[in-house]
Amino acid sequence: MNHYRKLVGIILMALPLTVGWVGRGWYEDARRLTAERATRQAIDAAMARESDIAERVEARLAELTANERVIDRGIIREIERPIYRRVCLEPDAVRLLNDAAAGRAPDPAEPAAALSGRAAGAD
Repeated sequence: MNHYRKLVGIILMALPLTVGWVGRGWYEDARRLTAERATRQAIDAAMARESDIAERVEARLAELTANERVIDRGIIREIERPIYRRVCLEPDAVRLLNDAAAGRAPDPAEPAAALSGRAAGAD
């Protein structure tokens, strides 16, 4: 009987340790699972947000691609026109710039004559 008593005593002392050890393992596993699920939810939310942004960007790029030809034609028309006006430049400079925009080569003697004439008038 004494032998059974010792065995029951050992079992009763080992039982709380074993239950505590198993319970602690379950608790840590539950914490890891909760953290993993939270991480997965955050990743899924971020991916959904990024996907929504990517769809909007793709739609906007499709609009811009459709308008691209119209914009290019407008730019070409503007470049072909003489756009220089007398705002900050003298008439001789405006004429030279308009000639250059039209593709006409300026006469090398003209700018020197125009400048020398203005220098003489300034005195």
